[in-house]
Amino acid sequence: MEWLTEPFALALQQRALIGGLAASVTTSVVGTWVILRGMSFIGDALIHGVIPGIALALLLGFDPVLGAVAAAVVMIGGINLVHRQTTFSEDTGIGLLFVGMLGLGVILISRTASYAGSLTAILFGDALGVSRGDIAGLGVTAALAVAGSVLFYRPFVVLSLDEAKAELLGLRPRLAHAVMLGLVTLAVVGSFRTVGTLLVLGLLIGPPATAALIARRVPTMMVTSVAIGMLSVVGGLVISYHARTAGSATMAVIPVVSFFVVLAARSVIDRRRRRHAG
Repeated sequence: MEWLTEPFALALQQRALIGGLAASVTTSVVGTWVILRGMSFIGDALIHGVIPGIALALLLGFDPVLGAVAAAVVMIGGINLVHRQTTFSEDTGIGLLFVGMLGLGVILISRTASYAGSLTAILFGDALGVSRGDIAGLGVTAALAVAGSVLFYRPFVVLSLDEAKAELLGLRPRLAHAVMLGLVTLAVVGSFRTVGTLLVLGLLIGPPATAALIARRVPTMMVTSVAIGMLSVVGGLVISYHARTAGSATMAVIPVVSFFVVLAARSVIDRRRRRHAG
């Protein structure tokens, strides 16, 4: 038992745990819609797209969260501009801005005095550096993610299944899509301090993808995703403490490993069922 409790003996370790759990709620709830809607690529692009805003905030001395939000708005606006003003698919705009925003972010970070330290903190996070203010912000972010998912539940479900049907039913699919993008942005911006911009995708995609292999109904999938996300946070912090690995990276890797373990187990079970049926 001491092996499990020892990693959380100090106040900074307890803050890391609480912050990670709050972040996992946000990413797991929002990630469920990302998986159902097939938005993994745009989620990844947004994660990289906020880097210039964070870097600019560091250079000018204001809150990195504000910079991240501004960069995400620019990213989404640029994707829509390319899609509407050209015959290219949305993926083209995502790909262009993915590379451009990431490159711009690294250029801006290279102008800071502590280039290596700033880049590491932005890309890979600092789980043990979570403050009480960060926890409060993560709590608000989690509450907004849950509230948004509840309020737009029906439009989100229908939009994920058939956008034309959502239009026919008067569910305003464009508004629902915009709100969904807003929730993805919220998850990315709210979690980057805990797990970093490059690693947040592990918690955004891993738990809900694993849950989708287990559950069929959306509410069940969402609850299962949150449970997997929370276990990933706890397990990641415990393993990182004893193995002396990076906490943020360990938290992000666990749900990915869990996905392939569940996928392999499901494949074995399906083969056995087919044999018995035959």
